[in-house]
Amino acid sequence: MPVVDQDRPLTPAAKRVLEVASALFYERGIGAVGMELIAGEAGVTKKTVYDRFGSKEALVLAYLRARDVRWRTFLLDRVEKAGSPRDRVLATFDALGEWLREESARGCAMVNALAELPDPEHPGHRVAAGQKAWLRKLYADLAGDEALADKLLILHEGAVVTFSVAGLRDATKIAREAAAVLLPEA
Repeated sequence: MPVVDQDRPLTPAAKRVLEVASALFYERGIGAVGMELIAGEAGVTKKTVYDRFGSKEALVLAYLRARDVRWRTFLLDRVEKAGSPRDRVLATFDALGEWLREESARGCAMVNALAELPDPEHPGHRVAAGQKAWLRKLYADLAGDEALADKLLILHEGAVVTFSVAGLRDATKIAREAAAVLLPEA
C-alpha cells in the first residue's frame, strides 16, 4: 500500500483533498465515502487523489493520523497549562468538553474508525487503537496509578459516547465530577 510521505509537505491540492476527505469520513463514515466523491468535493480529479495518496486506505490513514495529531496537541496544550497533577487530570475532561462542542458531534473519530476497520492489522485500526493506548498512558502518567488510569479512561470514553449518542451535553462535566471524586486531593 502506498503511504503518504509524512516528511514531504502536502501540495495545496493534496491539502484540499485531505481536508475534504477528513470531513466526509468523519461525517458520513469511511466506508460510505468513495474516492470519486472526495475528488469532486475537493475540485480535483480522481487521478490527483491517487497520485498523491495512492489508495483510499492511505488517505484514510492520513486522515486518522492528522486527526490524532490535532487531538493530542489540543489535549496536551490544555493539560500543560494546568497546575497540580490532579488539576492536569481534570483538565483532560475540560479539554474533552471543549473538543466535543467544537469538533466532534459524531463522537470520537477513532472509535468510529475502529468500528469500521475491525482488522487489527489495518494501518488505520492501529492508529486509532494507538490513540486510545496513548490516552490510557497519559492518564497513568498523570495519576501515577494504572488502576486509576483505567477508571479515568472509562470516564473519558463514556463521556464521549454519552455526549454524542445520548445527547447529554454536560457529559464531560459529569465525568469530570466523577474523576474528581476518584482523584486524591494531594
